[in-house]
Order: sequence, then structure tokens, then C-alpha cells
Amino acid sequence: MRIGLLGGSFNPAHDGHRHISLTALQRLRLDKVWWLVTPGNPLKSGDGLASLSDRLRCARRLAAHPKIEVTAFEASMPTSYAIDTVRFLQRRYPGVRFVWLMGGDNLAGFHRWRNWTGLFASIPILVLDRPEARQVALASPAAIRFAASRIPENAAAELAFRAPPAWAYLTLPLCDLSSTAIRDAIDRPKCRTAH
Repeated sequence: MRIGLLGGSFNPAHDGHRHISLTALQRLRLDKVWWLVTPGNPLKSGDGLASLSDRLRCARRLAAHPKIEVTAFEASMPTSYAIDTVRFLQRRYPGVRFVWLMGGDNLAGFHRWRNWTGLFASIPILVLDRPEARQVALASPAAIRFAASRIPENAAAELAFRAPPAWAYLTLPLCDLSSTAIRDAIDRPKCRTAH
């Protein structure tokens, strides 16, 4: 069993999350992608964070795919750090091959995550391209530190079977949606002229 883990606040979930999940399912030949809706991001302010139940409801409605499962089990854990979540899942499901999924924008700031080197050493990582993130992501401290562990994009289907540290950067048709942009559009409506 191969499962991709896509963590985040999903505030709100959007088609970009679904797009990268479907891409990962296909390109990595995953059996499932689990959306890990976190109670809160330790690196972000909780201002403007919708309730967990609202974010879960929105994510489940949007996922709408038999191979995408939406969960909020991190709410019952003592912490919501990715490294703790991964270690918990690996202990609970020792026969599953997990792959951490994240956007290139997250790789750019990955060195700020708690025990980020331990996370790289614990699970294969698939980084999915994001608009205007590729150069910054591939020049990031994490990408440089683990440059020797990067596998070619055309070998990404093997990623779930690679011993960590192992990661790939996947190019794909880009989706410029972001939760921040969606929240900004809702919070501060912009006037648009008719075309």
C-alpha cells in the first residue's frame, strides 16, 4: 500500500489541493492520498483560521474522489508537527509506504519546520511545482542540504520504495490557486471591470 500524505490547514481547501493530489496519485502510482487537515499551523498565526469542522467539511466536499481521504486525526495528538505525525503513522501502519507531499512553496521554507532534517530522513518526499516557486524552492536550504538525495523526475514512480532521504521535484501543469489568495478575495473583495 502506497499512501501520499498532504498536510496543511486547508483554510480553505481548493482545486489546487485536488490537482496536486490527483497528479501524485497518477505519477507515483499511489493507492491513496490522505489530506491531513491540521488544527493549526505552528508557523502561522491562527488569525482568520476557520474552525476545524468547517475546514473538514469543505475539504471533504472538494476532494470528491475515492482515492482521496480527508482526516483531522492530528487534533487528537499532543502536537501537530509533521515529524510527529509521520512517526505516528509509520508506527501505526508499518506495512504502508508513505510519501510526504508538498508544494514547492513549502520546500522554500522547509528549513523552518521542526526537525526538518529528521523529516527528510524519515519519509520520501514529493515536491510538486507551484507558480513562481521553482527557483526559490530548488535554491532553498533543504534542497541544497539534500541535493544528493534528489531523484530524477522520471523516476518519481519509484519514490515510495526508496529509503529516505529521497525526494523528487515534480513539474506539472501549474494551478495558481492558493488558500491565502482565496481568503484575501473573501476578506477584501476587489472590484473588477467587465470584459
